[in-house]
Amino acid sequence: MGEFIQSILNFLTDLGYFGVALGLMIEIIPSEIVLAYAGYLVSQGHINFVGAIIAGVIGGTIAQLFIYWIGAYGGRPFLKKYGKYIFIHERHIDIAEDWFNKYGSGVIFTARFIPVVRHAISIPAGITKMSLKKFTLYTTLAIIPWSILFVYLGDKLASNWKHVDEFAKPYIQPAMIIAIGLIMLYFIYKWIKKQKNK
Repeated sequence: MGEFIQSILNFLTDLGYFGVALGLMIEIIPSEIVLAYAGYLVSQGHINFVGAIIAGVIGGTIAQLFIYWIGAYGGRPFLKKYGKYIFIHERHIDIAEDWFNKYGSGVIFTARFIPVVRHAISIPAGITKMSLKKFTLYTTLAIIPWSILFVYLGDKLASNWKHVDEFAKPYIQPAMIIAIGLIMLYFIYKWIKKQKNK
């Protein structure tokens, strides 16, 4: 882990719960690293488990709302030019738009568990002016289990929290399969509904 990331995490430590939320809001460090570090802070007694989850959910949701608003008011040209600064590149936007157009607004929840699409899915939601209320609900519901998982792993791993990616794989892979399965079921449901209307 780079010294730059570690220095940011050390700075966030002094801010407690606000530091956890801020670390997720600024999108400089991947959310799983921030949450795992929050779990490490729980193991050291600096913050408590429930508070870390709440801070993670608030910070993660605000981060996605920020990307939603960029999509809504800056559009694709803005993201193509500046998206790299929040680790979103044009190929991410292409994939996310394709998923959103194919599966509809319900993908906002399920896509949160799938790499590459996870962060970028907020962009087409903003571009299409998806209901902000519905977007916030789906996003929050997806971020809750994500936050619980990584804070829990960080807490259990304690000083070994930096290896969280390795320990998270057995949990994330089934979640990805379930998420893709739900997307397919949603697609089938929409297709059947369309056929009935015809």
